[in-house]
Order: sequence, then structure tokens, then C-alpha cells
Amino acid sequence: MEFSSKLLENAVNEMSQLPGIGKRTALRLVLHLLRQPEDQTLQLSQALSKVRAEINFCKSCHNISDKVLCEICENPNRKKELICVVEDIRDVMAVENTSSFKGLYHVLGGKISPMDGIGPQDLNITSLVEKVKQGQVKELIFAMSPTMEGDTTNFYIFRQIQDYEVNMSTIARGVAAGNELEYTDEITLGRSIVDRIPFEASLKL
Repeated sequence: MEFSSKLLENAVNEMSQLPGIGKRTALRLVLHLLRQPEDQTLQLSQALSKVRAEINFCKSCHNISDKVLCEICENPNRKKELICVVEDIRDVMAVENTSSFKGLYHVLGGKISPMDGIGPQDLNITSLVEKVKQGQVKELIFAMSPTMEGDTTNFYIFRQIQDYEVNMSTIARGVAAGNELEYTDEITLGRSIVDRIPFEASLKL
């Protein structure tokens, strides 16, 4: 792709690094921004700079937050003893959109994947185990994507806390095996949360 401007080329190259954005789409987006009023484009760049510089992660659940604790953890109406374990922040949003879950979350920040060099030590598992040890939690819901890596992560956590008095369940397999949680429709995901099953039972499936 030939460019008449080095500035345009640099902008397109940076934009094309975003997931799902190729060079042609990046060019179309950059040209669109150039046609917008300058203050609108500046607001976008300032918003991106601000979120990158000032965003925090909740010290309790590791969700994205503007403060030390996220709004979900601070909400007095949430069930503190019920925790939904998810892979990343997008999964929190997916479950929240179902309006079927009233507990708290724990964001692992990924899933165990030896092929990608990701082990338990790279995830937020230790802080989850500590919550269980302190007796704060009565039930964990494993809401990982139903993939081999997701199941491996569930089983690893299960082995870490199986000797403690905590119920463990996993979302019902209404979510198709092999699918990423964030792409599951809200009705199916909502039913999976409501119809969760004991984790031990999932090992026999």
C-alpha cells in the first residue's frame, strides 16, 4: 500500500495493530478521523491517553476500576459470599449483561495454557485461594470458556481449594464447548449461570 504522507502511513500502521483491523480498514478509519472536526479527534486521543495512564485494577477482584475497589465490589447489595471466576474483564461484562448474577467476580487475567507459556503463577489464582482460606466464600462459580485451557484452569483451582468448606459449581454446558464466553448470546449465558452444576459433576461429563 503506497502512501503520499509519512504521517498518514504511521497512523495507519499503528491503527492496524488493533485486533481485527487490517491495513485497509485502518486506512478507512484514519481518513474518517481526518474528516471529523479537530476537537472530536482530539477528544478521542485524550480519552485513550487518559484511560491508559489512569486506569486501575480492583484490588479485590482484579476488574478494571476507576478506584481502589470497583463498583461491583463496593455495591452493598451484591452477595459477598458468592464469587464468579472468569478469565478476563470482557467476561465480567458478558455475565453482567445477563442480569442473572448478583454475587462478586474474580478475574484471573487469562487461563492456564502451557502452549502459550502461561502457568498458574501468571494468573490471579493465589488471591482467590486466599479468599477461600479466609472463609469469606461459600460458593465459587467457574465461568471459564468451555475449552481445554478453561477446563484445565478450573481443575487446577479445584485442586487448590478442594479441602476447604466451599461449594464449587460450573456454568451449565448450555454454552457450546469450544466457544469463547464473550461471544455467547445473553439468553444462553444467563441460563448457564442460573442452571449451574456442581464442579465435581462436570468432571464426569
